[in-house]
Amino acid sequence: MSNAYDVAYERSIQDPEGFWGEAAEDLHWYRKWDKVLDDSHPPFYRWFPGGVLNTCYNAVDRHVEAGRGGQFALVYDSPVSGSKRAITYSELKDQVARFAGGLAGRGVTKGDRVILYMPMIPEAVIAMLACARIGAVHSVVFGGFAPQELATRINDAKPKVIVSATCGIEAGRIIPYKPLLDAAIELAAHKPETCIIVKRPQVEADMVPGRDIDCATAVADTRPAECVPMMATDPLYILYTSGTTGDPKGIVRDNGGHAVALKWTMRNVYDMHPGEVFWAASDVGWVVGHSYIVYGPLLHGCTTVLYEGKPVGTPDAGAFWRMIEEYKVTTLFTAPTAFRAIKRADPDGTLLKHYDLTGFRALFLAGERSDPDTIQWAERHLKVPVIDHWWQTETGWAIAADCIGLHRQPIKYGSPTKAVPGWVVRVLDENGAAAPAGQTGPLVCGLPLPPGSLTTLWGRDDRFLQSYLNAYPGYYLTGDAGYIDADGYIFVMSRTDDIINVAGHRLSTGAMEEILSDHQSVAECAVVGVADDTKGQVPLGFLVLKAGTDGNPEGVAADVVGMVRERIGAVASFKTAVVVERLPKTRSGKILRGTIQKIADNRPYKVPATIDDPTILTEIEETLNRIGYAHSRS
Repeated sequence: MSNAYDVAYERSIQDPEGFWGEAAEDLHWYRKWDKVLDDSHPPFYRWFPGGVLNTCYNAVDRHVEAGRGGQFALVYDSPVSGSKRAITYSELKDQVARFAGGLAGRGVTKGDRVILYMPMIPEAVIAMLACARIGAVHSVVFGGFAPQELATRINDAKPKVIVSATCGIEAGRIIPYKPLLDAAIELAAHKPETCIIVKRPQVEADMVPGRDIDCATAVADTRPAECVPMMATDPLYILYTSGTTGDPKGIVRDNGGHAVALKWTMRNVYDMHPGEVFWAASDVGWVVGHSYIVYGPLLHGCTTVLYEGKPVGTPDAGAFWRMIEEYKVTTLFTAPTAFRAIKRADPDGTLLKHYDLTGFRALFLAGERSDPDTIQWAERHLKVPVIDHWWQTETGWAIAADCIGLHRQPIKYGSPTKAVPGWVVRVLDENGAAAPAGQTGPLVCGLPLPPGSLTTLWGRDDRFLQSYLNAYPGYYLTGDAGYIDADGYIFVMSRTDDIINVAGHRLSTGAMEEILSDHQSVAECAVVGVADDTKGQVPLGFLVLKAGTDGNPEGVAADVVGMVRERIGAVASFKTAVVVERLPKTRSGKILRGTIQKIADNRPYKVPATIDDPTILTEIEETLNRIGYAHSRS
């Protein structure tokens, strides 16, 4: 018997132009498109060619004109600075228009690039929308990135203006941004004409005469800028993601397809309604922040939450519950690592009992694989649907999800459910043919990709083809590996390079991590494949234990070794697990498995620019030396 999901999915595949053309009617267009899909130049497909709209108008002005200007558009909560702000749609329109006027007054016009090197403050959102308002292409660089990393992005995007702040604030420390920005500009071959600096009271900054200007001064007495009509195919933003060569890849997102897709997902994937409160506990420097702190909720007329804090430590593991209660959050979207941190600090969910979560409907997890134990822990304590979904910086929105706005699917733990309407997902075998159900292999998506996904890499069509499209003609290579079962459920087990070869057997480290996380004492874990003279590779496990765990670490390690042997078998050759205090992660919460693997194999590695705390790598190296891994290969 068909349901709303089945009907929507079937139509999106059989009649994509009718499906997405209908979705696009929910937006304001100055001019309708000539056709929904331009497939005349594959694999460079374009959505809504000839259509004219403005993303900022659809995200802000439209709601004010519809009489909802008094609704909060953005609420800002910063436990690290002790400040809060609430901004209505009318106030947001005024502030964005004035910021856009300040940019225009410094020569920024349609097509110019503006880099935002910002902490999690309202001015970051305002600056993004201001760029969209006047047709400038924004590129947000995660605040606090090292000067060299920022310099490479400056050279690639060639911004006319950089918007930054005097500092960022994290739990227990303040990070001055201006010295990092000055060093990056010194390193860069391209020099921006202007730097607009938001002054925060925690840190003063030396301003460069003739180049730097205080944000308050930049927008004072400026003429508010009106929305500039943009072609649907014009770029909205560039977002850099790390490349394998160390040369960042500038993902390009367009205006039309992006707005259509995100507006559609808010209702159909997340089951959100205008006026409700949506909170993506991420950062504007990442794709989740772009899609679901800024554009998605505002396009849909929701209230969005900007949180400058952590899941634990600001002040405790009840921080998320306090936010949900205080702002009446309907749906929370965060990374699995955030909930592992909460589970580790408060395994019995004691702090949750102090808060009223009435009205909270759903938790969505993404960013890395959600292990079943973490999902089940959240389900037990929150008593709402906990939904793992899978997507990437490149895709901009979910490839696979339980689309609760259409129809809830039966749960299969370990799976982000089925392909979202618009996405054709396949697993390929070693010959590039479709693999049978249950067989692990590279996960790919059929072309054309749906609206909202990347259109190319900034200035590098050739690299776009090489990185994503050439390996399997007609498909986008996700870089993830997994399998699809007989019911169409997708299981994303690991990155393609995390499939290890143990004595000729291809095994998923993600499947092993799933087993390790089932142990009652394990808060989070990682498994990497390390070099072995006999078997080629063998798996090595790292365990972080829950707070207050009884028993000895060696006993837990022995337990999980036995669990892997029991569930996968001796073929896995899983013989070693070690307990560590913490795992190296990016600031967005992804575990740096590749870096751990290089340390274990005693290979050279570069400290990733996105790492949350580089000192963790030293701890990992010392642990590996202690158990004989790095030492045996030195």
